[in-house]
Amino acid sequence: MNICIFEDKQYINFLPLTLSRPVFELISGTKTVREKICQYFINDEIFLSTRTYLVDVFKEKIDDLSFDIPSKPTLFINGRVIPDKSLIDSISHHSEEQLFFTDETLIAAHVRDGKEFYKKLKEENLEGYKIKKIDAKIINYPWDILIYNGEEIEKEFMLFGRNIPALNNVVLLGDRKIYISKAAIIMPGTVIDAEDGPVIIENGTRVMPNSFLKGPLYIGKNCLIKAGSRIYGPTSIGNVCKVGGEISVSIFQGYSNKQHDGFIGHSYIGEWVNIGADTNNSDLKNNYKEVIVYVNNKPVNTGLSSIGTFIGDHSKTAINTVINTGTVIGFSVNIFGEGFPPKFIPSFSWGGKRKFSVYKLNDAIETAKKVMQRRKVVLTESYEKMMKTIFEETKEIRYYGS
Repeated sequence: MNICIFEDKQYINFLPLTLSRPVFELISGTKTVREKICQYFINDEIFLSTRTYLVDVFKEKIDDLSFDIPSKPTLFINGRVIPDKSLIDSISHHSEEQLFFTDETLIAAHVRDGKEFYKKLKEENLEGYKIKKIDAKIINYPWDILIYNGEEIEKEFMLFGRNIPALNNVVLLGDRKIYISKAAIIMPGTVIDAEDGPVIIENGTRVMPNSFLKGPLYIGKNCLIKAGSRIYGPTSIGNVCKVGGEISVSIFQGYSNKQHDGFIGHSYIGEWVNIGADTNNSDLKNNYKEVIVYVNNKPVNTGLSSIGTFIGDHSKTAINTVINTGTVIGFSVNIFGEGFPPKFIPSFSWGGKRKFSVYKLNDAIETAKKVMQRRKVVLTESYEKMMKTIFEETKEIRYYGS
């Protein structure tokens, strides 16, 4: 079977996180949404569909997957779906063309000609197909990923299973739901609490002394958990992160630093982000009211009282930065100075509460090169081209000019 994971227009609701990645590359639990879908189709041909300017970057990152949709029978699956076996069973193995919807959202499509259907999908011309309504778990905004994160860590723990190597002076609570790779290092004085959900620690990760780790919690490969860290689930820390201080109910996409004291809660942090010492975000208003988040610079009521911050790739905060409840920080932003910055900060911004100016594109690219080299990652020509496109795509909302 041919499988195409596609990105619909609602990727815009996940900006700035999706400025530099397809929506199906966001992490939920222990995997990206794409990886979750692919695990149900290990013997099938997988194709991906996303915005043109992202294709070359992700061709370099993802092996054995194609962006060239075939003119053959194909099952399309929306990249905002959090899949489970029941959903996959309900959309697979159909002999006739059929579209599957949850409310008004196209979840999947079983079609005879993938290329022809994709053209119609882009034209928003889906007339003439048989439609079936199904139940599916779908993410509409970034805070939905945080809501589902604990369930996903719990569900995916079975892919790891219980494993506890020999440890020295480490306290384990609820050890039936603990997976620690043999290639991880857990130093004395650490407390791992899995009584409320699994704790999963991957290869190459080092947990320094006197850390407290509470599940549901996933820590990816080659991370460093600094001494005295307090990490409360549901939280996912992607690969090659360095974190410390207090973290609660958050996701780090990967390759980001929060090494020092300070609090990050109910937040989603992109890649190559550096959070300065004693940076703190609020995740609860003093009046306990529902939080408004600016999605692509337009206010959206989340319906939730606990919302932190959403930070795009390559952004940085200076020491002692304070971030208000529901703040959205764009791609390649530098924040410094006293007081709360605005609740929506456009990409390529430089400044703080008093004043912002444009972060010059060439300077941003040179800094990104240095940051990535420190992790032995090369900023490729296609990645640089992507950064230039993001700069142009976001120019109109940099209200202080360009």
